[in-house]
Amino acid sequence: MIEIEHRYWQAIEDKDVDAVPSMTDDPCILTGAQGVAEIDHKAFEHMMRPAPWTIDVFAFGDDEQACMLGEDVAVVVAYSVHEGLTVEGFQSIWGGDTACRTRV
Repeated sequence: MIEIEHRYWQAIEDKDVDAVPSMTDDPCILTGAQGVAEIDHKAFEHMMRPAPWTIDVFAFGDDEQACMLGEDVAVVVAYSVHEGLTVEGFQSIWGGDTACRTRV
C-alpha cells in the first residue's frame, strides 16, 4: 500500500491527469493547505491541468503506517510527506503535511 502512495505522489508531481484519477475514488476527500474538500474525477482533473503550481520534489517521512481494518475490507495508510513546490513562479521551502488515505 505504501508503494501505491509513492506512485500516487509521483503521478501528481508528473501532473499525470490519467494516472491520478485511476488511483483515486470518485468522489474522493482531499486534504491540503486549503482545507478539506470532496471532489470528483472531473474536478480533480480541472485542478491539475491549469494549476499554477508544480511539485518539484517530494519525500515521505519515516513514519509510514498501514493498517488493515479487516480481511479484504480496507487499508488505512498514514504518513508525513514533505514537498518542495513552485507556486505562481515562486519556489517554496519544504513544507510538511500529514496524509491519511483509506483504500478499499
